[in-house]
Amino acid sequence: MDAHLMEFLSLLLRWLHVIAGIAWIGSSFYFIWLDNSLEAPPEGSAAKKKGVSGELWAVHGGGFYNPQKYAVAPASLPEKLHWFKWEAYTTWLSGTALLVVVYWLKAGTMMIDGSVANLSVAQAVGIGVASMVGSWFVYDGLCRSPLGKNDALLGAIVFCLIAALAWALGHTLGGRAAFIHVGTSIGTIMAANVFFVIIPGQKKMVDAMRAGQLPDPIYGKRGKQRSVHNNYFTLPVLFIMISNHYASTYSHPQAWAVLVLIMAAAVSIRHFFNRRHKGVIELQYPVLGAVLLGIVAWWTAPRIVPLPPVEGPVTFDRVRGIMGQRCTTCHAPSPTFAGITQPPAGVVLHTPDAIVANAQRIYQQVIVTRIMPLGNVTQITEQERAVIAAWVADGAKAK
Repeated sequence: MDAHLMEFLSLLLRWLHVIAGIAWIGSSFYFIWLDNSLEAPPEGSAAKKKGVSGELWAVHGGGFYNPQKYAVAPASLPEKLHWFKWEAYTTWLSGTALLVVVYWLKAGTMMIDGSVANLSVAQAVGIGVASMVGSWFVYDGLCRSPLGKNDALLGAIVFCLIAALAWALGHTLGGRAAFIHVGTSIGTIMAANVFFVIIPGQKKMVDAMRAGQLPDPIYGKRGKQRSVHNNYFTLPVLFIMISNHYASTYSHPQAWAVLVLIMAAAVSIRHFFNRRHKGVIELQYPVLGAVLLGIVAWWTAPRIVPLPPVEGPVTFDRVRGIMGQRCTTCHAPSPTFAGITQPPAGVVLHTPDAIVANAQRIYQQVIVTRIMPLGNVTQITEQERAVIAAWVADGAKAK
């Protein structure tokens, strides 16, 4: 029952995380589109006289809308203001809780890969925490420095630092854990932007108006900068959220570089749409994104590592023995491996029929991507991999 409750908790957290993420990213996409699509009202118009810097007309859901943006603030503060913050907070809180349940509480299998680095559970979790917290302080310090006044240079440096983080995590944690911690580091930056910069700045502007003072426009500029940064972070984070379903990326020998290329493609594509919202069509950006993704597709194509010659006859009993020793501690109805409460991906390999039915999946995960066993915690040998490969090549029969 405890195993089922943990699995159900993971389900609910993942569901909540996706729902909140949709709300947050949706509002980010909308407001960046809105800000880039605004047009200055005509000189002498009522909107211009009351301080509107941009407006537009839109139709949706059977109604007409006329959003307006003020250069600094309206002459008087409306009684009701809509704030956009809980989407960000809920996404980060649910994502961090999911990280704890899925990765940190199972660090021995989900984070540590002995072929990458020999870490203790405490060290692996500590690296995860440090990556999230440290990323925010470095990023925030850069934004507050004189460098923060040069958006293009700041963006390039931040991207390079995230690439460096991907490299560092790729050389300390297992592939999936490295990817997900790059994502949680970016997500922490995004949520912290809202919590520490955007919302406090907006509150100071509101407080100034309530005190009968003119708000300082610097808070609006800072909030806009961080909001734009969050917008560019969205597509890389979305890819990382789904990356654990695609072993060809995180199991690659240079997985960190694969991730950097995909993030660069995502940023390039996002930039195209942001520019397009301003009425500027620059096709070089989606073309660059497509080229980078094409490189990734070619680079991550299956390349089977040469296996040693098989010693002795290849029989099903031999394969079943390998499964029992190396795989069924996790892939059984009731896993016995510490930290595993349910068979990963629902795959069970405890009966002959189950092994035969999953032969191609076994071949893909054990021979092609070599992602299984996770971190090779059960110490499968190259000779055993060769036996499995030969059995599949011979028809994968229960004989």
